Amino acid sequence: MIGQHRSETTLPPVADPVDLSTTRVRTDDWPAQATDTIVKVVGTASNKVTGPVTTAARAIVFGLFAAILGAAALVLVSILVVRLLNNYLPDSVFGTEHVWAAHLLIGLVFSGFALVLWAKRKPQTDEG
Repeated sequence: MIGQHRSETTLPPVADPVDLSTTRVRTDDWPAQATDTIVKVVGTASNKVTGPVTTAARAIVFGLFAAILGAAALVLVSILVVRLLNNYLPDSVFGTEHVWAAHLLIGLVFSGFALVLWAKRKPQTDEG
C-alpha cells in the first residue's frame, strides 16, 4: 500500500479535563485585568529595552555639556590670569608693553602641564 497513511497518531495523552462548572470566575472586571496585564508586560519590556539606551544617551549629553563648560571655564580662567599678570608684572623688568611676558608665562604653565601628562602616558607595545 504505497501512498496511504495510517490514521493512528502517536501523540502523548493530554491531561484530564477540568470541570469549570463549579469554579467561580469573575467576569465583571476581566477587561480591567487584561488591560493591567498588557500594560505591565509592555512596561516591563519597554524598561528593559529603553532603560540602557536612555542611560547611555544621558551620559553622552551630560558628558558633552560638562566638556563644553570645562573648555569655556579654562579659556576664561586663562584670560583672567593673563590680564592679572599683565597688570602686576613690573615695568622695570619687562618694559611698559609686557603682554607678551604674560602670554609666555601662561604658555610655559600649559606646556609644563602637557609634559607631565605626556610623561604619564602608557606607550603602546608592539605585539605580533
